Amino acid sequence: MHILLGFMYSIDFKRLKEWFLAEKRSLPWRHHPSPYAVWVSEVMLQQTQVSVVIPYFHRWMQRFPSIASLAEADLDEIIKLWEGLGYYSRARSLHQAAQYVVNHHQGQLPSNEEELKKIKGLGPYTVGAILSFAFRQRAAAVDGNVIRVLSRYFEIKEDFAKNKTVNNLRKIALEILPEDEAWIQNEALIELGATICKKKPKCMECPLRSSCKGYRNSTAQQLPFKSTKVETSYLYRAVPIIIFDNKLLVKRGQKGEIMSDLHEFPYFETPPLGWSYQRLQEEMFLQWSLETQYIKELPQVKHSFTRYQASLKPVLFHSSYERPITDHTWLTHETLMQLAFSSGHRRIFMDLNLKT
Repeated sequence: MHILLGFMYSIDFKRLKEWFLAEKRSLPWRHHPSPYAVWVSEVMLQQTQVSVVIPYFHRWMQRFPSIASLAEADLDEIIKLWEGLGYYSRARSLHQAAQYVVNHHQGQLPSNEEELKKIKGLGPYTVGAILSFAFRQRAAAVDGNVIRVLSRYFEIKEDFAKNKTVNNLRKIALEILPEDEAWIQNEALIELGATICKKKPKCMECPLRSSCKGYRNSTAQQLPFKSTKVETSYLYRAVPIIIFDNKLLVKRGQKGEIMSDLHEFPYFETPPLGWSYQRLQEEMFLQWSLETQYIKELPQVKHSFTRYQASLKPVLFHSSYERPITDHTWLTHETLMQLAFSSGHRRIFMDLNLKT
């Protein structure tokens, strides 16, 4: 039992451990929790469901079995292997961090909290997860699942949009860790949040419900409280797919852009109703002096990224010459198959492959 911030906090570790050991999912990074495997899995799991991550994790560890092999790899290959997971800055950070670890730690992740904090992309949760799961140290690992469980269990009603609230919860999570097998409690809390104490909690299946304040006071559904909500912005884009010989016109996202290092077809922002193919031809001629011949329209594609939802209307055109266009390049179909696309444009590319 621990006292923090004037309140008394404790959790039934014995019951939680029994539930976890009986019900835990079989996950590949749990079988061999090396520091590198834990690191990769935790980065992949950010904003991404476990079922989606598992095949990516297997492919990644097969291609990059060590930090050194990742550090030596070409960024385009890394981004291609990450293709479809989204939030590509995670892959770029992994690559840069691997190079840092090779240069400063002989290719091995340090077991020291302060040294881990110096590595690019390692925030408080990832640092805690590596220390706890890989090095078996008594360190808190507080992700969204743990925030959900503990805010309900202790009925914490403060605003989790504020750093102060999150930091206080991290202190609580550390204080309630047992001296022995602390990593089991961390994993169990994460597992509980992922499978039982979800956005809509399954309280009747929870091993901790008898001591959960949120359950007893019927407030679990309303917690955790977070004041800020990000509004979705809608984008409407006309996407010309321009073919010359065996080449397609594409552009690569520049550093600092949302789609950095990802490839996309050219596009134009349009009103919600879009443009006719004639208007799109006119725009290409006005901006690029490129004359094209209309072939056909392709199925509309919708995709979401960060706070945006984009509607893409692709139209297939033919060009009789390969004109240089600023910030764009003509690449062969075979080359493009080896490169990573943003999710919506990849779907257009794959649909084009099926129909041509």
